[in-house]
Amino acid sequence: MARAQPHAEHLGHVVFITAAAAIGGFLFGYDSSVINGAVTGIQKHFGVGSVETGLVVAIALLGSALGAWVGGGLADRWGRTRAMQVAAVVFAVSSIGQMLPFAIWDLAFWRLLAGFGIGMASVLGPTYIAEVAPAAYRGRLGSFQQLAIVLGIAVSQLVNYVIARIAGGNVNNVVLGLQAWQWMLGACVVPALLYLLFASTIPESPRYLVQAGRTAQARTVLAEVEGEHTDLDARVAEIRQVLRSEVRPTAKDLRGPALGLLPIVWVGIVLSVFQQFVGINVIFYYSSVLWQSVGINQSDSLLISFSSSVINIVGTFIAISLVDRIGRRPLLLIGSAGMAVSLATAAWAFSAAREVGGTAGGVVLPDPQGPVALVAANLFVLFFALSWGVVVWVLLGEMFPNRIRAAALGVAAAAQWLANWLITVTFPALAEWNLPLTYAMYALFAVLSFGFVLVWVRETKGRRLEEMG
Repeated sequence: MARAQPHAEHLGHVVFITAAAAIGGFLFGYDSSVINGAVTGIQKHFGVGSVETGLVVAIALLGSALGAWVGGGLADRWGRTRAMQVAAVVFAVSSIGQMLPFAIWDLAFWRLLAGFGIGMASVLGPTYIAEVAPAAYRGRLGSFQQLAIVLGIAVSQLVNYVIARIAGGNVNNVVLGLQAWQWMLGACVVPALLYLLFASTIPESPRYLVQAGRTAQARTVLAEVEGEHTDLDARVAEIRQVLRSEVRPTAKDLRGPALGLLPIVWVGIVLSVFQQFVGINVIFYYSSVLWQSVGINQSDSLLISFSSSVINIVGTFIAISLVDRIGRRPLLLIGSAGMAVSLATAAWAFSAAREVGGTAGGVVLPDPQGPVALVAANLFVLFFALSWGVVVWVLLGEMFPNRIRAAALGVAAAAQWLANWLITVTFPALAEWNLPLTYAMYALFAVLSFGFVLVWVRETKGRRLEEMG
């Protein structure tokens, strides 16, 4: 049945609460990328090598996988907004802990806890946004999650650069009693407190309210987000009918004939894994170290990382403008092709790296490979941002049937975090072994992702959540 769309004032309200919920994505991006500027400082301060560094950087992702796994269940039990508040508090506490570690294992613990809060937020944001957004705008509003992520990445890179400049270009220099890298990690508390503030002001999801028997509140929220012209009785009845046919989703509900899971759950898992296996977070976790390794100084490498973040934001806005116009599948296919070409080009460029001054002197890229590597890396970021970065989060929020959405999204998000962890923890050692071959491997995954989308991913543009099955 066709529905009238919200008036401008109602759409403005939806945009506000969607943006507020997406601050969890900002935390994800900020925490993911803030470590980029701190890696060198952590290595020198604690005297650890590439393996230990990879473990400390990546351990947050194990916490995120756990947070994503339980986040859906907590959202169904406590409500979306209450679960968001818990995630914000966990992240705020862990930020202070990361700022003041007394040993490398202590830092690892606080990063694990931060990851748990981030993992919860990664599930809660898409779920909430999908449930409050009108179908005609759901793709664009769902894109807010990824937009918040890339804004978080950019802001953290900028904050890192400013702190490094204040510290004289060396993140191990002391500023107001703490080393610069500690201030970088401690700054995470600011977006955490903002998330707590906004999560305490936005309305609860109407689908959760109907599920909890709070029908009057559900009608109020539906009127706010869909407009008073909407037939509220029909909308509540529609949601109630869907809820009546379902039980609280658990991992058991996801079982099916395809290797123990429902096929649609596997599609979500594989989408999540491919999103990470193309190596995008290598750029945001290790790019400053990467550019330093090819002859760029510490401060300038942070500035280059920030420029990549700006390109990431531009690509995300392109995706937001196109996701509801041309659909999810075409964007994924364009992105896969572009990423494959740019990653293969980067692999070729890095193959020209040459040692200078012996092992202690590091390596440099000659012309034209140096500029080519920079351009290829930024094109990779652009193609990822305008496709897989946005569209996977949109799809995960809307592709699953109502009866399993929260649980299936939790499983897919957990798979995404585990894939992220695997890429992140292995990159330092792989880069030391063979950097060009590492990038060639990421290019291969981009090629495989193209084939997967072509065969397995269905278009969801313009369909209501109650129609997913």
